[in-house]
Order: sequence, then structure tokens, then C-alpha cells
Amino acid sequence: MSTNYTKIFTGNTFISQRIISELREIGIEPVVKDESESARLAGFAANIDGNREIHVNLDEADKAKTVIKHVLAENKQ
Repeated sequence: MSTNYTKIFTGNTFISQRIISELREIGIEPVVKDESESARLAGFAANIDGNREIHVNLDEADKAKTVIKHVLAENKQ
């Protein structure tokens, strides 16, 4: 199965939310995969690690990776 999306980040909820916001500000609409939240909503016990995967269209991947580098650099300060 072929897809036009690629995973660009996996990390905690707080950093992920910041990246998602920054991506949306520049017109990139990411696809977010959060298995623990999906399990919780379905009524199952969930892994509490809170990691999310962020996927973007292949055409927007380079631009999105620049945003991620910026957010991660700011977070280290």
C-alpha cells in the first residue's frame, strides 16, 4: 500500500502539540497518531507514555522538518 504521508516526529504530548501548532501556522495540516488516546476513547487500558506520531504530506516534509528543528532547539534552552 502506497501513501503520500511520512512520519516526521515521535515524542511526548507537550512537544508534539507545539509542533502541531507551528505546522498549522504555516499551512501544513499534520496527521497525528496517538494510540494511547485512541485506546482510552475505545475503553481499553492504555499505555501512559503519551507519545504521539506526527505525519505530513511528502511534499511538505522538508518544510515540516525545519519547524521541528526550530521547536526542539527552543525547547533545549
